Amino acid sequence: MGQGLDNVNKIYIDGIAGGDIRNCVLECTGHRYTQHSTGVADGVEGFLEFFEPFVERNPKRDMQIKRIFEDGPWVFCSAYQSLNDGAAQWVTMDMFFTDPDGLILEHWDTIAPYEENTASGEDMVGGTTQVDTSANTQTSKTVVREYTKQIRQEGDLSKLDQFVAKDLVQHAGPIAAGREGLAAWLASDAAGAYEMLFNIMGQGDMVVTYGKRHAGGKDIAVFDLYRVADGKIAEHWMNEEEIGPRETWGNSGKF
Repeated sequence: MGQGLDNVNKIYIDGIAGGDIRNCVLECTGHRYTQHSTGVADGVEGFLEFFEPFVERNPKRDMQIKRIFEDGPWVFCSAYQSLNDGAAQWVTMDMFFTDPDGLILEHWDTIAPYEENTASGEDMVGGTTQVDTSANTQTSKTVVREYTKQIRQEGDLSKLDQFVAKDLVQHAGPIAAGREGLAAWLASDAAGAYEMLFNIMGQGDMVVTYGKRHAGGKDIAVFDLYRVADGKIAEHWMNEEEIGPRETWGNSGKF
């Protein structure tokens, strides 16, 4: 585990969940902290201005990091949050950029309500949790990059079987099980257009993309997390957040 990954884990578990907000953010961030979670202002003070009241409002904070991995200076984590004995339940996916010492310099995220009932019947945050670091990262990233380009952006669903396993395990709330369920969703108006791939990162068999899609007249920031096995996407999680009007942002925006 690299220092950047350690620092992300510390901010989540010791800081937000444990309540040691100020010490953790001062210890784990670098010479700048550029923020893309639109409700939070830039810098350490922006982080504290948001999270210190958050801790006071939510005395019971169950936060579980479900998946976490790193790719050079990049760290990704996906977490489940239950606040005040389940009064609110959230799923977050976060991406961090770190300096050579592993200190956090920049942060992106999407936050969505946890859904107990998904179209596939799979748990939204369930499934494989450990990265298979013996898998070839570049091979996994190539599969996901070409899937994103040829299927998501170019819309060539005739190639879906080249990239996706027939028995795909689906965790995204609105998408039904298997390759057929994914094909039906991709062909629907609900999927819309995948307009921009902002970043792709991975480790071993796990790869995540962060980008923007447009559907139903809305711009949506979306993380797609994939597990690749035998050269095809075998498992999929998705977490997304509508991008609000510019005047509602507390910083430079989701990207």
